[in-house]
Amino acid sequence: MFAEKNLDLKLNRCFEASTRSLLSLFIATIFLTVLAGTAWTIYDLRLIFMHGLHDAFKTILIDMLIVLALVEILRTALAYLSEGRVKVTYIIDTVIVVVLTEAMAFWYREMDWDRLGMVITLVLSLACIRIVAVRFSPRRIRDEL
Repeated sequence: MFAEKNLDLKLNRCFEASTRSLLSLFIATIFLTVLAGTAWTIYDLRLIFMHGLHDAFKTILIDMLIVLALVEILRTALAYLSEGRVKVTYIIDTVIVVVLTEAMAFWYREMDWDRLGMVITLVLSLACIRIVAVRFSPRRIRDEL
């Protein structure tokens, strides 16, 4: 019984150490990607002078939203590394940013009204889920007790 518990403890520690190592590599990769995305967005400012404002702003806006989505993913990974768990609100924020990025891309393309309705429904649903997640957070409930 004791040997079995000891083995479980060692396996758990090994899993946590390997997860933290991989997550650290993942965080470094995301950070470098955010830097590259920011540099690319700044580089795309040249489009203002080369193309019309509409096309340039479309490209720059989508670039910025993608970088923002990467920042949200970085925030989720850092929260897991520091707290040992992932907050649902961080995941929902990331998904909302990604969906809004797609919606902004649709804005500059022709899109069916049913697709637009689905995107709006998805964003509103995620916003409601986020409100519920914040309202009924385990930490908040613990603090109220």
